[in-house]
Amino acid sequence: MTETLPDAFAATLTEPEPPAAWPAPRAALWWLARDATETADATWARAHALVQDASGPDAAWVHAHLHRIEGDDGNARYWYGRAGQPVPRGTLAEERAALIAALASAG
Repeated sequence: MTETLPDAFAATLTEPEPPAAWPAPRAALWWLARDATETADATWARAHALVQDASGPDAAWVHAHLHRIEGDDGNARYWYGRAGQPVPRGTLAEERAALIAALASAG
């Protein structure tokens, strides 16, 4: 992952798991940012499992991003709608950086 991460978020990436107090959307992004030891499919599945049943616009936005990674544009559009977010036109890395910045500053 080459995007610049907020310092507090980046500092957690040396831990074996995301902080337990983090909400599911932020933890899902943590797995995407950190886990270079697993296959991309396993990391995606772990992140997806965290947000699949989570509620709220943040979870829907991360869920949309995951389906965009997967290449399932129709499903991604549905989740962007649920999140109240436009379908991004930039790269996946740009969107992930925006997500991390937004959710890392959310408390």
